[in-house]
Amino acid sequence: MRDLLRFEPLYQERVWGGRALESALGRSLPAGRPIGESWEIVDRPEAQSIVRAGHHAGHSLRAVLEQHAADVMGPKWPASRRFPMLVKWLDCRERLSLQVHPPAEVAEELKGEPKTENWYIAHTSHDAHLLVGLKRGVTREQFEKAIKDNTLESCIHHFRVAAGDSILVTSGQVHAIDAGNLILEIQQNSDTTYRVYDWGRVGLDGKPRQLHIEQSLRSIHWNDFEPAPVRAAPTSGVIADCAEFRIRRVVLGAGERLSIPSGEQPRLLSVVSGAVRCGADGSTGSRAPFGQALERGENVLLPFAGAFTFVAESTAILLVTENFA
Repeated sequence: MRDLLRFEPLYQERVWGGRALESALGRSLPAGRPIGESWEIVDRPEAQSIVRAGHHAGHSLRAVLEQHAADVMGPKWPASRRFPMLVKWLDCRERLSLQVHPPAEVAEELKGEPKTENWYIAHTSHDAHLLVGLKRGVTREQFEKAIKDNTLESCIHHFRVAAGDSILVTSGQVHAIDAGNLILEIQQNSDTTYRVYDWGRVGLDGKPRQLHIEQSLRSIHWNDFEPAPVRAAPTSGVIADCAEFRIRRVVLGAGERLSIPSGEQPRLLSVVSGAVRCGADGSTGSRAPFGQALERGENVLLPFAGAFTFVAESTAILLVTENFA
């Protein structure tokens, strides 16, 4: 197992979704439906990524790990353990609900899973914002009163974003994504979300969506005030570093290379701008088809046992996610 793994996207209909994955990333979407999420890499009981090319085409990520855990994740990885990351594209045509994911200290009691995630802003409409954390000085008492008064937005930290910005959103941090953002979300493998507020919206069935106010109030970190995003930059560097994973932004000029050695750790590679070719310069590296192109929007898994060289066709920006095994 030395080839990179590319997967079929799993498209999810959402009331706040749209068609930007089609227009911005060239995806072929189910007709006539608001597609809010594309699950790119996932290993969960309710959702499985399917390998779309190469020797393991048609196999689920779970099946690949059961058969080749040591090659994919490293020699100490139990074959029964789920892949620890989940990668999604989010098309936020409308504002998402105000929500929180339970921190580890309360997740088990609430029968949920903690989830720390990173948002990379690939595209925004004019004046798009994110809502993350509390405004400085807001107390739990003020927050609860604002829920009853329908004024909760006044308690939440807002900031404008542009393409290339990113922010790490930790478990326990209240948050929402504003309308007009196309986001790559790289997160822990979890699907526990508590909605505390939904702006008076109804779901696809025409009924108000379920809220989880009690669970949210128990999960929110009440001293989390006004976190700052990592702003776009033309240079390489770390954009997220937490206990669960690290993400590096890698900026390549035309003809420049990124080399990933074998035997270190598994990694995820996300192409957020431009395009690269795998082994296109003829160097030793991936056993994937010579010159295989990875276009903007692609997310691939680089196994522990593989060595890879990526060459930029023009200026490209890659995200390398590591330290999750």
